[in-house]
Amino acid sequence: MLANRRRFLTNAGMGLGTAALASLVGAANRTSIPSLPAGCDFAPKAKRVIFLFMAGAPSQVDLFDYKPELEKQFKKELPASVSNGQRVTAMTKGKEQLIAPSKFKFERKGESGLWMSELLPHLSSQVDKLCFVDSMNTDAINHDPGKTSFCTGSEIPGKPSMGAWLSYGLGTLNKDLPDYVVMPSAYWSGKVNVQALYSRLWGSGFLPSKHQGTSFQTTGDPVLFLSNPAGVDPGIRRRMLDSLGELNQKHFTEIGDPEIQTTIAQQEMAFRMQTSVPELTDISDETPETLAMYGPEVNNLGSYARNCLLARRMAERDVRFIQLFHRGWDHHTRLPENLEGQCRDVDQPTTALLTDLEQRGLLDDTLVVFAGEFGRTVYCQGTLTHDNYGRDHHPRCFTAFLAGGGIKGGMRYGETDEFSYNVVADPVHVRDLHATMLHLLGVDHKKLTFPFQGLEQKLTGVEPSRVVKEIIA
Repeated sequence: MLANRRRFLTNAGMGLGTAALASLVGAANRTSIPSLPAGCDFAPKAKRVIFLFMAGAPSQVDLFDYKPELEKQFKKELPASVSNGQRVTAMTKGKEQLIAPSKFKFERKGESGLWMSELLPHLSSQVDKLCFVDSMNTDAINHDPGKTSFCTGSEIPGKPSMGAWLSYGLGTLNKDLPDYVVMPSAYWSGKVNVQALYSRLWGSGFLPSKHQGTSFQTTGDPVLFLSNPAGVDPGIRRRMLDSLGELNQKHFTEIGDPEIQTTIAQQEMAFRMQTSVPELTDISDETPETLAMYGPEVNNLGSYARNCLLARRMAERDVRFIQLFHRGWDHHTRLPENLEGQCRDVDQPTTALLTDLEQRGLLDDTLVVFAGEFGRTVYCQGTLTHDNYGRDHHPRCFTAFLAGGGIKGGMRYGETDEFSYNVVADPVHVRDLHATMLHLLGVDHKKLTFPFQGLEQKLTGVEPSRVVKEIIA
């Protein structure tokens, strides 16, 4: 365990002298495998991650997990042998669980012949690049703990987020942009109430604060307070930072608080970002063909389409972890209408992102993950007709898909029962997905640790977790 801690010591904010020593020790330990990047346990297949988080939980029954026999079960009670007394939400407890088959058609697509919903015509053209994990499952049944668990590995608030762990474990790939950038959509088409997003989903928890995500804004400066105040030019700002850095360094030598070093580093990064971020977010150099590929919303600040294009631009500039949040998927009622709108939001831009990355030679070393916090029930909430129904939260099974970054394409992994209610083969817990993501980035999830409250903390926690090697190319 001490060796594991030493491997990542340079990222733990332990001070300049300690960091330099740890760097030398790490270099000595890696002499037999000099090709490995710092922080890696083995050769990585991916350098970076783009995580497309569909907050609110898309319905796997209507989009990915095709169940053609359900039409025969319309308005029948879900068998007790299937529900098996499992926990349900307060919105379902004590109510009938009447089966609502999907109203949407599915077709086989690509050379792999995978079933895809008619709601995703653009993405259907990419199925041979995609790996669908139909056996995803989680412990959380409500949105707040579900999103917290997916983003940080724990339902308990306060743990570091995925991107923070990667920044801590692997370090930065560039010096002018943050390691970890977050872009929530400013609007969405699902006409439903949505849960708030909160900064702890991309926070650093007990890790040094320099590893937290940087949230990009949709109005004004892309990053808060990026611009200089009126009357302050870059030369003045540089002199101010130099003087402030001297004071902070003196303070650090007196008390040794590593957060002071974090402050110095963040202030210097902010200075460099005054040039790098405006250049990043200015899409005027994109060709008309590229813009058209992302769809008509790409010119609207804060749209999912615009954020997908910016994600590709960040990948080009080696941002380590890029996370998009798109809300509006919580369809307890009027699911068909609302789901169609959500799919219009994400279908073309997601497809364009994959295509764009591939055309630029970036998909092979960029891991793209698309998922919500859990799935949705096969039984209905609200009005139930063939064309109108809603679905409750369902943690026992749902679908995520992955592409690029060492993932096998054109396949499905895992299997659910005929009601898309229980996993019947090859379960993949959220912890397993986290372990697999880390593995693809060259990190053993058991070794990426940080000592806190008497425990060697990990993204995957203390419960059993595994790398899903079957989906790795």
